[in-house]
Amino acid sequence: MQKIKKVLLDKCGSSFPLVVAVTLALLLIFCGVSEYFRLMIIAQGVRDAMQAAVISTVNDNYDDVYHGIREGYSGAYQPIAENFEESLDYGDIYGRIDSTLGLTESGRYHKKSTVEGKLEFRIWDLSVDIRNAPFAAGDQKSSRFEADSTIMLEVPVSFAGKILPSMQIKIKNTAGYIPKF
Repeated sequence: MQKIKKVLLDKCGSSFPLVVAVTLALLLIFCGVSEYFRLMIIAQGVRDAMQAAVISTVNDNYDDVYHGIREGYSGAYQPIAENFEESLDYGDIYGRIDSTLGLTESGRYHKKSTVEGKLEFRIWDLSVDIRNAPFAAGDQKSSRFEADSTIMLEVPVSFAGKILPSMQIKIKNTAGYIPKF
């Protein structure tokens, strides 16, 4: 410890390599942290866009929700003759995500590219599972209209000028509808 203190206090210029090394180490750490934040911001943006698209789809089902005020039903059912039949609308979730994030469709992928044409990120394998509330739910626990969705996200990772393996994650989301009155 005394040696390091002596080198730092020495006025001969021998601490110049140490200053350069510390500066490069701090720069490398900053690059790593900024790449991590870039990945998290992209993942958060895709999650938010998917959540908005799924919520819009759930809200689109509002017009088919049976309004049994007295019984408290909230499922998507339509009266057909003397009975009720399930009526679900899956909407265009990919279309909403594409318009929100500015994505282009390329085969099975929906991708966003930089101005230079490099891949920024891509999504695929959207899966939406809509669970209708049971008819005449009464006191059952799951008495709301719900939509669960998942999508795969891939973001290329580069660090210190090198291309590293891409980050691939599955993003999950749930949205629900319960009539207020």
